[in-house]
Amino acid sequence: MVKHTDQWRRHLVRLAAWALGSLMTTTALAAVPGITATPTGNVMAFNLDASPANTSQPDGTQLYSWGYGCASGFVPTFLPQQWSGSSGLAATPNCPLMQVPGPTMIVPEGTTVQVTLTNNLPVAAGNTSMVFAGFAVTASGGVPGTNAQEAQPGGTVTYTFTAGKPGTYAYYSGTQADVQVEMGLYGALIVLPNPATATAAIAAGNSCTQGAYSLAASAYDNIYTCYDREYLFQLSEASLAAHIGVQQQVAACNAALAANPAASCAPVSVPTEPYRPDYFLINGRSLPDDLVGHYVASLPNQPYNGNPHMLPGENILVRVIGQGRIQHPFHIHGNHERAIARDGNLLVSQADVAAGVLPLNQRLGGPVLFTISSVSGQSIDGIFNWSGKGLNWDVYGHGQTINPATGQPFPVGASAANNGDPNPCLPDANGFDTTTHEWCADHNKPIPVTPPDPIVVANGQWYSGSPYLGLQAASPGGLPPTGVSLNSDGAYAYMWHSHDEREITTRNVFPGGLMTMLIIDPPGTNIDETQ
Repeated sequence: MVKHTDQWRRHLVRLAAWALGSLMTTTALAAVPGITATPTGNVMAFNLDASPANTSQPDGTQLYSWGYGCASGFVPTFLPQQWSGSSGLAATPNCPLMQVPGPTMIVPEGTTVQVTLTNNLPVAAGNTSMVFAGFAVTASGGVPGTNAQEAQPGGTVTYTFTAGKPGTYAYYSGTQADVQVEMGLYGALIVLPNPATATAAIAAGNSCTQGAYSLAASAYDNIYTCYDREYLFQLSEASLAAHIGVQQQVAACNAALAANPAASCAPVSVPTEPYRPDYFLINGRSLPDDLVGHYVASLPNQPYNGNPHMLPGENILVRVIGQGRIQHPFHIHGNHERAIARDGNLLVSQADVAAGVLPLNQRLGGPVLFTISSVSGQSIDGIFNWSGKGLNWDVYGHGQTINPATGQPFPVGASAANNGDPNPCLPDANGFDTTTHEWCADHNKPIPVTPPDPIVVANGQWYSGSPYLGLQAASPGGLPPTGVSLNSDGAYAYMWHSHDEREITTRNVFPGGLMTMLIIDPPGTNIDETQ
């Protein structure tokens, strides 16, 4: 493993780059990028590879790792569709021989999935395998293992199963998992609801509309799982000592084989307890790298970021998988999240079913979460939204639009002529504007002279209009401080992060680790997830 003696200086440089990147709120988006395969009948075949390569960490370390990737000759289709066949992309989608996490495989409900794995790990790694949690898997080729059929060094094994129900699922190595998952052998499988089944299950008048970058119109065959955007967060960690130990044993084995091709090597063995990881990862990256775009050349083996964007009033499908050995409490600022499913199983309200309120397949009853518990190998799907309700000021800056005739902000509930107010708030039955989803009770309210506790209402003073995030282009006059704008696309920003304080560091240096930013863009902003 290559380590830089000036890694802390590099860390500070990257943090500076992160600060500048945060200003560019339209350039580092997320969605759920992944791959699919051209079906043959009802079968989708994926050819994957397990290989070694380095992953990049924010302190400058090139961390020797193992990961799944697309085997040579296998040409997948990239999703969402905007990643395939489009011109003008900020980066070209790719599926290398090795990536961390492994390729996100996306298939429709009812598909027969066939995954052929080739073991191109070092000889010292020994056998490897794939476990597909939640599915009845049959395997061909390879040799029997403790948890799954295994591919020997240079060999292959094929796993076949039916994607019987929609949801978010983990896959990972079932061979010497304390070492191989630690090294990076894990990934995600997303099963989309069958369009015909979903249409039949969604009641008339409650149909879902698929967003431009959504993988489907709904997460499940259920009217309460419609969403506008979606994001996948695979939470894991890495121990520097374990990776160094594995790399040293691999090098020793390679040297022995070079001297005597008939030599044998025992599978690598490194202490995994007591366990004290150094890097805490979202989709294989730590802050600030998780804010950089997808498929960037600077992170060739870590193609996926974790930087959610949204517009006020949208429903965001948040997919979270615990991929590490330890639990990562993922805390989301801005609002709570309604959990809708665990490991692909819908969370329904039995009380509503018993009362005859709605059929079993239509009424959800999952908990409202302040922090998402990412248990190892488990997935949680939830719906998150944000409207600005409760901030007690006009989040769109309408209150800064002054009526020149009175010298005062335009009044709430404008008259038929709007009293000249160019942005009246027209509440629906729930009190939100029918178009912008603004909370009308706060329309035209200026930011108070003494703002509320920033820890409560936002991530510090990073509301739109601050010199850090600039002025909203949609707000005439902007929010204070007027005239101080570093970014005309200013937005609200909320930190999403681990609630274990050490996990928001990189080798004990803050900020870093398992942390990202939710960006809430002004109404009307075109959120281009391919940028």
